[in-house]
Formats: sequence, C-alpha cells, structure tokens
Amino acid sequence: MSLEALGWNSQWREMFEPHGSNGLLPARVVGEHRSHYTVATGTTELPAGTTGRLRNSIEQRSDLPGVGDFVGLRLSESGSPATIEVVLPRTSAVIRKASGKPEPQLLAANVDVVFVVTAQGGDFNMPRIHRYLALVQQSGALPVIVVNKSDLGNDVIGLIGQTEGFPTDVPVHAVGARARDGLQVLERYFENNRTVVLIGSSGVGKSTLTNKLLGRDVQATQAIRDHDGRGRHTTTFRQLLVRPQGGAIIDTPGLRGLEAWNADDACEGAFDDIEKLAPDCRFSDCGHNTEPGCAVLAAIAQGDLKAERLAEYNARASSKRRGAR
Repeated sequence: MSLEALGWNSQWREMFEPHGSNGLLPARVVGEHRSHYTVATGTTELPAGTTGRLRNSIEQRSDLPGVGDFVGLRLSESGSPATIEVVLPRTSAVIRKASGKPEPQLLAANVDVVFVVTAQGGDFNMPRIHRYLALVQQSGALPVIVVNKSDLGNDVIGLIGQTEGFPTDVPVHAVGARARDGLQVLERYFENNRTVVLIGSSGVGKSTLTNKLLGRDVQATQAIRDHDGRGRHTTTFRQLLVRPQGGAIIDTPGLRGLEAWNADDACEGAFDDIEKLAPDCRFSDCGHNTEPGCAVLAAIAQGDLKAERLAEYNARASSKRRGAR
C-alpha cells in the first residue's frame, strides 16, 4: 500500500515539506482507539500516540488527530509506539456535537464524499436525513444519500420520491448491499483515490456496504432482526480501509443522537486551488458556470483543475447559501 493509495498527493506533499526536514514521516490515521491510534506510512501500519506538546496546543478536542488525518510521525528507536507530532491542516472535517457533552467530536477528516446511509423500513426518517445533511454541509465534503436494502422491499420508488424536497445537487441512490444491487453507480465517488465516509444509524447496513465496496469481508455484520427488519449494531470504532479498486472508505459506528457542530473553521482553505484562480475571472461575481473569461473553467479545460473539484466547491457554496436563509 502506497501513500498515494491512501489519498496522498502533491497538495499534501507541499504542506508536509517543512516537517520532513525535522525528521518526521508522513502518515495517515487509519484507526482510532481508546488508548492509541493506528497509522499507515505507505509501507506499514503501526500504533502511535500523541505528544504532550500537541495535546496542549489544541483549542478543542476535535483538533486532536482523527481517522483520515494526515500527520507528521516520529518513529521510536526504543520499540515503543511512534508519536504523532503534527496534524496537517484539514481539507474537510465531519464534526458533530459530542453526545451529552458541549464539545465537538470529529467523526472523519479529509474526506471527499459522505455517504449518508439510510434504509427501507423504520430507519427511513426524513427529519433525521435532513439532520445528517446539515452535518455534511458544514464539513466541506460532498453529500450523497444512499438508500440501502432495496432488495428487501418494493417501495423504493416511493421512498426516493420523498427525497424530492432535498437540494437538487445532492445525489440519491437506491442500493441493495447484500445482493450487490446498484453498487456500480457508487464507484465513481472513489475515482482518483478519493476518500468516502459512511455515516448513518445503527443497523442500516453500513458494514455490509463497506464489505461489498471493498470486495472482501473486513467489517463484522449481523443478520437483520425478524420483528422490525432492522440490522444490528456491529461497528464499534472508526476505521479507514483502502480499496484494491482505488480510493478509501471509512466506516463509522451508528449515530444515535445527532447534532451538527459549526465546522467552518476546520474547513478553512478547503478550496484554495479554486479561490486562487477566481480573482483572474473577467467578472468579479463570476459563478464559474458558463461566464466568458472564467479562469476556473479555463483551468479545467487545460487540465490544470479537475471538474470534480468545481462540483464540490459549488455544492459547498450552495449549502452555505441555504444555511444563511
């Protein structure tokens, strides 16, 4: 497994450069446990802790390393765990209010896409889905609604019809993870080694969906309950897994209570590439759609900027406008 397979690119390499001269190695946090982290360097996975200096420098708990973070790692010469000394600035951060505590909790960092996973039956709850969307819209990542267990019922069209009130820029896909129905349409979200995180209630099939998208059984799964057709809780901690087909996936434990946290500061600089081009547009209020003299569209035409980046930028701008109303 290379760092590139973990999502490492020229942007991350440039941000890390000053820390490499201090003897640190680049790595990505792929697991978060009670007492330590699991990090991947591109050649190995190993346990790691944090330094007291890093813990003392943070303003809030969500600034600590989390799954998906790219970090500066110092290896130990004594056989003890490595230490995380630096957390690179995040391009996105899925943050909620911690359950029962007035503090933010980081669910995943540096993700490109968030699959909001729901399912047919008792879990398909429109107000809950709207709360998930509010969470994602603060994160800087692209929201996608995935309605799972389409193979267990015949009212998929009716359920999808209920989502017509959602913003038009939020894709909705119906899949049957166990039967692999409709999964091919999800493959495009992993292109260019993108990272996708799955969030949703317990029992909606996130672990089954994770296994199918990985092409191997990694996450434990349990059969649905007979009396209500809901799944059972299986995932107990957040974990980043690399797909052999390209891209990475983060599965998360089911969320019971859900309240969004203002993550705007965590996402500052998420679209520096586009914002640096915008001043060169012919019009100061350019929307980067069809305007003549648009520097952003010109960069896409020249191959210097990916069209997906502009789509993500527009989705975030749209969510900010909705939040302001």
